[in-house]
Amino acid sequence: MKTLKRVGYPVFILVLCMAIVAGCGNSGGGNGAAPAEGSDKKDSGNNKDRVTLKVEVFDRGNSPEGVTVTNNEMTKYVQENFGDPNNIDVEFVAIPRSEEINNLNVLMAAGTAPDVIFTYNQGAAYSWAKQGGLTDLASAIDEHGPQLKEYLKDSLQYGVFDGSQFAVVARRVHLQKYSSIIRQDWLDQLNMPVPTTTEETYETLKAFKDNKLGGDRTIPFAFALAPDSYEPVIWSFIKEQSDEARYLRSVTIGSREYPILMDGHKEGVQFLNKLYNEGLLDPDFALDKDKKKKTENFVNGHSGLFTFDTGTAFGGESSTVAMLEKNVPDASVVPLLPFTDFEGKSRQPAYTPAGMYIMVPSFSERSAEAIKYLNWMAQDEVIQFMAFGEEGVHFDMVDGFPVGKDGDVGAKLLYNSGDMLIVTNGIDFGSAEKNREYMARMVQEKHREMAKQSMEFSDKDAVQQPIAFDKPLDSEAKYSVVMLEKYEELLVKSIMSSEANFDKTYDAAIKDFMDTAGNEVFAERKAAYEAMK
Repeated sequence: MKTLKRVGYPVFILVLCMAIVAGCGNSGGGNGAAPAEGSDKKDSGNNKDRVTLKVEVFDRGNSPEGVTVTNNEMTKYVQENFGDPNNIDVEFVAIPRSEEINNLNVLMAAGTAPDVIFTYNQGAAYSWAKQGGLTDLASAIDEHGPQLKEYLKDSLQYGVFDGSQFAVVARRVHLQKYSSIIRQDWLDQLNMPVPTTTEETYETLKAFKDNKLGGDRTIPFAFALAPDSYEPVIWSFIKEQSDEARYLRSVTIGSREYPILMDGHKEGVQFLNKLYNEGLLDPDFALDKDKKKKTENFVNGHSGLFTFDTGTAFGGESSTVAMLEKNVPDASVVPLLPFTDFEGKSRQPAYTPAGMYIMVPSFSERSAEAIKYLNWMAQDEVIQFMAFGEEGVHFDMVDGFPVGKDGDVGAKLLYNSGDMLIVTNGIDFGSAEKNREYMARMVQEKHREMAKQSMEFSDKDAVQQPIAFDKPLDSEAKYSVVMLEKYEELLVKSIMSSEANFDKTYDAAIKDFMDTAGNEVFAERKAAYEAMK
């Protein structure tokens, strides 16, 4: 693994790659991973000083037969390679993934939460910090986390609330957000090139519709009431790109930035209104929040343009592209950048380099041990083992990349690797090109070049959200649910209105959004921005 490199280090850096739920387990005592910083093996038998470190682990109900998320090969590996050398008993505490926040809220209120807890929900993390429920980890990181501090140098800042380091924030390696594919065989039938601008894409969608290339149920643009449908379109119309504009005229709902008051937002929604009124979108898109119908329309051959979360359309035999080819044997697709902005760029949103929030409750007495655990995990050899297992046993190196062995030899070790390897999200082989090459190896061989090109396209002209305020905003946390409801209501009403009534409908929906939550949220955003400056 010496050929793999960590960003910022000439070494291997692995970070879990799929949006996934990989693994727990292996007896792993022979892996040879270095003990945590400050550890001393001769103390491992000193039971008098031995302590217990309780660590959260997601329970997704997917454990192989004979193991659990709290007792498996990976938990044994953690105990033997971190716990025993440091005189620590590592006890994993299962938290149902589907009820994560509710369960943690109960445990935090009762003072019985594990010593190491984590969530992807920034609002929940800030709420616990605001209530005095979290430990400031700055001094513990300085003392016990040199490796961790270096490894997370780009993401640690996202865990600072009100000037205190209340969370260790895992790093996200893959920042690509959205990708698009189009039916190449449809373009061939029409003797049309792959569209490269918004106007060309519009003309192509009209041709798909006019020629009924998807049959009587032709839906040129597979579209749902979901961000991977509307964000690629709307962001291509946004004219303001300064951080100031994004602080003052957009809102954050969950982890997404919504440019609702930015110049160009209305035009983006109006373009979708035009597509809808010309029959280029699914007329029932408003009922499709889970994207099930959108995907069905595409894989059954009724749609020509498909936008999606990067990395999700290509894969194994059940992937979107594979299912299309199965259902429509003559179908073929090609990646594209369908929408361009006012400068002719394919500007699009990207993720920030921050993953889950890892925290220590204020009532815990194990903040030092918690940071030692995360620091141990940030080592190259530990990341390697927790991501792939042992070379020759669980994987072989092929062309410089780890390739899992056939069969179920790694199933019990790696089935929830992403929930165990919590300091990292994605796999970093030292360059964007190598990362794309590795990601492409996760899909069927015949689709690999398309998958790589798709990821390259999703990086082009991509713009990250500006660095967050020094704390989540109370108003955004308060109105998070209602803002999303009102924003989706704005989209549905505006897109489905007649073209003649668009302005009236859109303006009324904006007013409703502002009166319900927006005025308070934007006032707090302005105050926070001025204070930050």
